[in-house]
Amino acid sequence: MASVDVAVPCYQYGRYLRECVTSVLKQSVSDLRVLILDNGSTDDTFEIARQISSEDSRVQVMRFDTNRGSHAAYNAGIDWASADYFLILDADDTLAPDCLERAVSVMERHRSVSFTHGIEIQMRQGENAPPPKISEGEARVLISTSAEFIESLCRTPVNSIGAQTVVRRTAAQKQVGHYRPELPYTDDLEMWLRLGSVGCVALIEAVQAIRRVHGQQESARYRKDHQVRDFREREAAFESFFAREGQSIPGSDGLRRQAKRGLGDHAYWSAISHACRGYLGTSIELFRFSRQRRDATILPPVGWLLRMDHPMRRVADIAAEMIRWKHKA
Repeated sequence: MASVDVAVPCYQYGRYLRECVTSVLKQSVSDLRVLILDNGSTDDTFEIARQISSEDSRVQVMRFDTNRGSHAAYNAGIDWASADYFLILDADDTLAPDCLERAVSVMERHRSVSFTHGIEIQMRQGENAPPPKISEGEARVLISTSAEFIESLCRTPVNSIGAQTVVRRTAAQKQVGHYRPELPYTDDLEMWLRLGSVGCVALIEAVQAIRRVHGQQESARYRKDHQVRDFREREAAFESFFAREGQSIPGSDGLRRQAKRGLGDHAYWSAISHACRGYLGTSIELFRFSRQRRDATILPPVGWLLRMDHPMRRVADIAAEMIRWKHKA
């Protein structure tokens, strides 16, 4: 039976830790290890971690004296991993039942796959976790070649992969190396590109993880406060990839240009959205970003709308927000 290692980075999430680790230990995988990485927490994280470890020999604990940041914890997990497969699960999130068995089964059957990902349910603060929908029969699996996966991400440069669902082949993770601290918010997007460059990628159409959404997350504050920065950070992830691992990919220069153009197209419609809601300063910044990456093309990038999930619903949401803004004004 294939083995799985799960690293659980934790900083000040002691209140969530037991639920998280329990969701791992209940997985239907016989050869399983868990490493709790306490990143210098000042709450009860370390005490809870030691208690969990004393109750189950599959659980180990590593503690940093100070908070070294998420990259240090992720990279310590990569160094520790020695099983066939590897997952990083943030301590405020949980795994869906049997998700590891589904992922391992796919990668055991398809040896060219470097990582799998799946559906991620979001649970907002104060809500109970929604029960994962269990479909009859085996979940559908869609496998993309390395070239197909990278081209798709460059064409639509949005990170829609739920990090908590990503199960990697450990050998592939060791090959591509550590997370890069110079990408504080888009390190995972660049990691998917790197992992995709060394193998195929499999999408499992089943709920694989439940992600908790709350205001204490750094990513939540980032999304709220840095609209334009998000585009620049994503651009930096693509630039980092194509300056290193992606440089030797056939057609890399064209793919890099495609990613920049895709970011410009996305920024164009984001600018329209912000203008409709009265955020004129942000809208101007986004238009400026878009213009610089679309070669000053003045025609609207209609193709981007067609690539969006539920484009008409999004248009309706923007229209409703515009009406509310006008009423307030």
